[in-house]
Amino acid sequence: MDIFSVISVLGGLGLFLMGMKLMGEGLELAAGSKLRTLLEKITSNKFIAMLVGLLVTAVIQSSSATDAMVVGFVNAGLMDIYQSVGILFGSKIGTTATSLLLSIDIKAIVPIFTFAGAAVITFAKKNNYKYYGQIAAGFGILFQGMSLMSDNFGFLKESEVFKNMVVGMSNPLLGLLVGMIFTGIIQSSSASVGILMALGMGGVVNLDNCIYIIFGMNVGACMPVFLSAAGANRESKQVAFCNFLTSFLAALLLTGVWWGLDLTSASPTKLFESLLTGNTAAQISAVHITFNVARTIIFLPFSGLLIKLTKLIIRDKEEKEDEITVYLDPRILTTPPMAVQQTEKECARLAGLARASFDMALEAVLNGDKKAIERVYENEKLVDKLTNGITKYIVKINGLDIIDYDRKVMGAMYNAIQDLERIGDRSENMCEAAQKLINGEATLTPDAKKELQTLCETVRKILEDSFYMFTNQSKDPELTEAVLATEDQIDEYCELFRQNHIRRLSRGECSAEAGTIFIELLTNLERVGDHAVTVAFCIPYKHGASQPTLAAQN
Repeated sequence: MDIFSVISVLGGLGLFLMGMKLMGEGLELAAGSKLRTLLEKITSNKFIAMLVGLLVTAVIQSSSATDAMVVGFVNAGLMDIYQSVGILFGSKIGTTATSLLLSIDIKAIVPIFTFAGAAVITFAKKNNYKYYGQIAAGFGILFQGMSLMSDNFGFLKESEVFKNMVVGMSNPLLGLLVGMIFTGIIQSSSASVGILMALGMGGVVNLDNCIYIIFGMNVGACMPVFLSAAGANRESKQVAFCNFLTSFLAALLLTGVWWGLDLTSASPTKLFESLLTGNTAAQISAVHITFNVARTIIFLPFSGLLIKLTKLIIRDKEEKEDEITVYLDPRILTTPPMAVQQTEKECARLAGLARASFDMALEAVLNGDKKAIERVYENEKLVDKLTNGITKYIVKINGLDIIDYDRKVMGAMYNAIQDLERIGDRSENMCEAAQKLINGEATLTPDAKKELQTLCETVRKILEDSFYMFTNQSKDPELTEAVLATEDQIDEYCELFRQNHIRRLSRGECSAEAGTIFIELLTNLERVGDHAVTVAFCIPYKHGASQPTLAAQN
């Protein structure tokens, strides 16, 4: 055995895996906005869901990433098992695009991709451009690794032990088992099929040796979904099992059919060998594609029955809702653009909770509602916990490789949730003042109550408009002007009402205790308005658009 050939094969394998990782991550990051658009179109129609899964996986070149993302969505309650199974069917077809690329003989021009990609990564200033360079460099490195492997596999052809092993792979059950174990270990059907294609290019194996290994590899590719579902809710585990069940049944069915036909004159193996004569890599890719297309055609129409079978095996049961966050899931972090989108949704939910605290505080202040005070304190516990959960998730996202705009958005969201949490704190302060009024420690004059009512309604309006801008990322000029005008109105009211309060005190119409409570409420309402405006304008503008100039706040 030539030790240098072994070292070259190992080096080629390393380049191949690194190239695949670089290319996949580059594609995923460059296609961030497209991913969002595609996944927003998910419906209960399993055929549309299948197409979405196919397109997303074809874009990011990783069924494992798509599968992990789907499990995360199911765990977060954003998708049910019926939608997810359709996507998983499509992801298996989408991932075959990698093997199709690898089957093309472009060995002579591959170094150009590596050089061009490296040049872009080195000299480009914007991350968006660097991602395109990463795609090109990864593509080139992947092919160079595959070429290095295939050129140095010669020592295996001389090994009698390996020859006997290859012959044994023609046994259906042994081939399935080897394919499942190998792909389960490296957790990528694209990588395992690529390595098998390299063996074919090196003349070490032929198609007849590989058929059942390919089928087994597609079953082993379900391992990342199982790992993603570990620790997730029951429906996520059902998704993982249903995905495995369809691949396993498809492997058994196609193995039986293929083996039976190979014994006849209608051998599909001979058909592929005759259509793609002399190109074992292309033959392997064709079988890989055929398996996944056949799997979808046969089982997708019966996915409802498969889901029922899955639910019989992994039964539904009520689970306690322990998680504070609804949209955030660590599994989605494997796809940073989607993690950013989910964070935006969770922040919008936090805004809704902060708004609810303020509305309940107003009920306590204006109507003396004791129960509203209790609800505010309970709601604030959730607001504080959710703020903490979102903060930790944003820190994790910032540790990932994301596009420049998304990084700015995460910075803006981090600042926004601090203001949202402070709105909740101000609501608690208002409840403390309301409790004093309810307990009879002081009484506001009719004029003070009227002024307070006016200011409360104005602050309520700025919250409504500001939170609409925030949750919808609206840049509507009219709404922008309305928010700024309302902020000015709040400042004018606060100044006017403070002066009126001083006059009432000087005339003896208002007690010192009542005056303290009144001023405290004015201050808290003014601060709520300030925080609302900050939240409204926190989202950065794309394409260099200028952001409205805000008056100094806080």
